[in-house]
Formats: sequence, C-alpha cells, structure tokens
Amino acid sequence: MNIRAMVQRTQEVFVLVYLTLFSKATGLKPYPKPSLPQVEGAAFCLSWRLAVEADNVRAWRTVPTQCLRYVETYMIGGQYDRDVDFLVGQILSYVNGIALSGDGKDAWILDVDDTCISNVFYYKSKRYGCDPYDPSGFKAWAMTGGCPAIPGMLGLFSKLVSSGFKVFMVTGRDEETLGQVTTENLHNQGFVGYERLILRSAAYKGQGAVAYKSNIRKQLAEEGYKIWGNVGDQWSDLQGDFVGNRTFKLPNPMYFVP
Repeated sequence: MNIRAMVQRTQEVFVLVYLTLFSKATGLKPYPKPSLPQVEGAAFCLSWRLAVEADNVRAWRTVPTQCLRYVETYMIGGQYDRDVDFLVGQILSYVNGIALSGDGKDAWILDVDDTCISNVFYYKSKRYGCDPYDPSGFKAWAMTGGCPAIPGMLGLFSKLVSSGFKVFMVTGRDEETLGQVTTENLHNQGFVGYERLILRSAAYKGQGAVAYKSNIRKQLAEEGYKIWGNVGDQWSDLQGDFVGNRTFKLPNPMYFVP
C-alpha cells in the first residue's frame, strides 16, 4: 500500500470513529437506513403506475392482478381527484397567460372518456382494468348515458368556454351508434357551450387513435384554428401531428389505448 492510499484509509477510519462517537453521544444515527415499504405489493403497484403514466410501459392489456386493490383505492379513494385537480391548476395557470387573438380561432381540444366524463363505475365491474377490454360491454355501458362528469375537468371546461376559447370535444366513440347518447350525456353533466363534438365517423373506422386524432387536428388547423392546448387521459390523445401548443396528460391506470 503506498503512502497516499494509507493516508486516505486513515482519514476514512478517523471519520468512521468520529461518527460512531458522535452518534453515541447524541443518540443520532449518522447513516439512517431507508425504511422499506410496509406493503411490498403496494410498492410494486406504485412503480407500475408511474411507469404507465410516463408511457414507459406500453401496449399493456390488463392491470396486474396484484394491483387490483391499489388501483381501486387510487381511483375512488381521493388521490385520483387530487391529482386531476392539481393538473387542472397547472392548466389554468397556463390559460391565464394566453392572450386571445380575437379572431374566434383560439382552440382547445378535450378528449371525452375519462377526461371529461368518467367510466370508473363501468371499470369497477371489470376489476378496475384487471379484466381484458370488452368492446360490447363498454358499448352497452356507454349507451346508458350514465357517465358522470369529472368535477375538475368540468370546471376547466367552463373556464375555457367563458374565456372565449373554442372547445372541441374529440372522441374515438363511434358516431353512428354513440353520437346522440354521448351528446346527451355531456349536456346532462354540464358540458354545454363547446364548439363541436367530433366522433369517429365511418371514414375513420379501423384507423388507430393516433392517426385518427391527428387527422382531426389537421382539419382544425386547416380551418384556421390555433390549438393552444390538448388534454387527454391516453398518450394516443396527445401524440402524432398538430398536437397543440401544450399537451396535458390526465392519470388513468385502468386501460391503455394504442
């Protein structure tokens, strides 16, 4: 061992002895060990949800079965609502700094399902996403027109409309079968005053969500609208072309739309 190494080792020993004596004298632990989560499953589910929301886990079909209670608690236990309200606060801070052009072409785009109105009651019957997606079951649910408004998003919608923005509601719901019931559901929940509700017409059947919504936004841009903001619960709402000046992703750990 050379002299330099010996000096370094001596310093390390001195520091260790000092910290040991200091901890005994004060009752403090110089190197507290981080406590492990009390529930290992909850720790996994928290990491899983974070990865999902960050789009680091893609094309997943179902929620891991061990995360059923975690997702249920998140969605109906209050944290989801707090997260949405926090995000809405960020959006409003951005909105308040926008100077409208005055030409009637300042636009916002809002997704519909689990952005403006909630399907959490339906997904309760599907174990909050632990069961595979059921197109027929979801259509039957949507046909009831019973989706409640997401309170924070209803407040944001009202603020956008009263501020003079043209709000476009863009959804992947089928226009032919769900157009009327979706219009009524939105109206009954307080979403009144939007510029246009755009549903998937026959021309877009079979097209992926990113391509479909990109085409819709392109049409709006060609009509002269400036898209100031775009809000959705799926990354496919916010990816592609003409996404807008800013995009905002709402939480949704129950399902993934490619």
